[in-house]
Order: sequence, then C-alpha cells, then structure tokens
Amino acid sequence: MKKNILFVVNPISGDLDKSDLIEAVEEFAATNHFDLEVYETTGKNDPKEIQSIYKQYQPERIVVAGGDGTIKMVAEAMEEYDVIIGILPAGSANGLSVDLNLPDGIEENLKIAFLHHYIEMDMICINGKKSIHLSDLGLNANLVKNYEQSDVRGFWGYALQAFTTLKESEDPFVATISANNKTVEHTARMIVIANSQKYGTGVVINPNGAMNDGKFELVILKSLDLLLIGKIITGNMPIDSDDIVIISTEKAEIKTDYPVNFQIDGEYCGAQNSLEIHILHKQMKIAVP
Repeated sequence: MKKNILFVVNPISGDLDKSDLIEAVEEFAATNHFDLEVYETTGKNDPKEIQSIYKQYQPERIVVAGGDGTIKMVAEAMEEYDVIIGILPAGSANGLSVDLNLPDGIEENLKIAFLHHYIEMDMICINGKKSIHLSDLGLNANLVKNYEQSDVRGFWGYALQAFTTLKESEDPFVATISANNKTVEHTARMIVIANSQKYGTGVVINPNGAMNDGKFELVILKSLDLLLIGKIITGNMPIDSDDIVIISTEKAEIKTDYPVNFQIDGEYCGAQNSLEIHILHKQMKIAVP
C-alpha cells in the first residue's frame, strides 16, 4: 500500500530556483513508492490550504522545502494534527536545519525527511507569537531590520548590514527579567530567547540549549565589544564571562526601559518594551538524522 506524503515548497525562499529540487523530490517519492501531493506556497492563506490538503490526503509526513519561516508556518498549521515534518533546507534563514545537523546534500536530506526517525520538539510562545529557533532583542534584531530593508540578499547582504548596524548601534537598554521566581535587572546590548544552540551561520550562542527539554534560555549579552563578538563568531562563546548571563527557564517576562528592536526566527517584529514568554513542550515532530 502506498503512503501519502505532502510536499510543501516555498518557491521564492532564499531567492533560489526550486525546479531541480521539486524534480528530485518527485523522483525520490516515485522510486520509494510514495504518493506525493505538491503544494507551492503563495503567501495568501497557506495555512488553511495546507490544512485542507492534509484532511483530504491524510499524509503520514509533510516534507517542507523552505527556510525557518516556512517550517514555522507549516508547524502552526498542523498544530492540531499528529504528523511528522521533514525539512529540505532552502531558505535565506535555515537556522533550524543547521541546529539539527542536517547534511548539505539533497540525497541524504531526502532520506532523512521521508524515512528517518523524529524528535518531538518544543516551541516558544512570545507575546502570542511562536518561535521555533532563536529570537532576540537588540543588536541582531537591528541587523534583521536593516537586512529586510536592503536590496542585497544572501551572505553579503548580512555582512554589509552587520557593518552598518554596528556603526549605528543604539545605547544599551536596561532589562528587568522575571524568571524562576526571581527578578533581576541587567544592562544589555542584546538578549537572545533561545530554543536551540546556534544561528543559521553556525555561530553558537547558547551552548547548553536542547530543543526538546521543556525549557528555553535567555542569553543576556551585556557588552558587545569587537573582542567578544570575535569570540562568539569563532565558536569560543565565553559562558563564564562577566559579559554574558544565561538563564534557563520555562517562562519569563522581560521589560525594557525603552522600546528595543525585536525579531522572531529571522523576521523583524518592531520595537518592543515588554515580552511575555513561555515554553510549548513537544509541539511538533521533526525528522532528524
């Protein structure tokens, strides 16, 4: 008996042409006797469309080709249903696939997405919005905002905006953080709300993070001088430094003394001065190597 698979592809993610990828997926499905239903996202009503296809075909897996934003959209659409999500990294932000150690080659990724075992992964809820990977207040969110407003995409787009962002860096902000029945105050340049360990560039920001432990981490970076940035970027995150505080918790509240730029999973969400955060334990099933 053939098994049904729904293949959701974001045709514009990462500015990459997906025709070869779609062909490879169709070929793999045919060779392994899967019935494949292909859905290309349009940015209009996608969650409803995916739910309706799911009800019709009852696929045992949904394979997603896109970045973190597409994966999150599918996971939210499937919140009520018991289905495994497989990932084929194909976006401008592929942080989750980097964190899951998915390989670069399409063949290996197809096997994992269609056939491998899965983990039950947590999500984080921040002011009612869901985060699957890394969100932050401060410097990196400024970078995401500048990147979204620029015309240059890909690595050079980020590199260019990183320079501009550091140059225009705002004053540090004062954050009052309530977590684990304690309230503390820190002056910070950036606060990361982390469900996992590393950014899509491979930079480790939360060395002890696990995506299925029922907790998230607040990584508070008090200063961001070039020396510290250099250490973080080269993978030598100094967790015993006075400049970095890590709080592990199931829920937290952050209030800042002025509105600070904020982003969720690579998407700019405006300036905020109050965040309510809690963990959503075992929210989605993700195929892993």
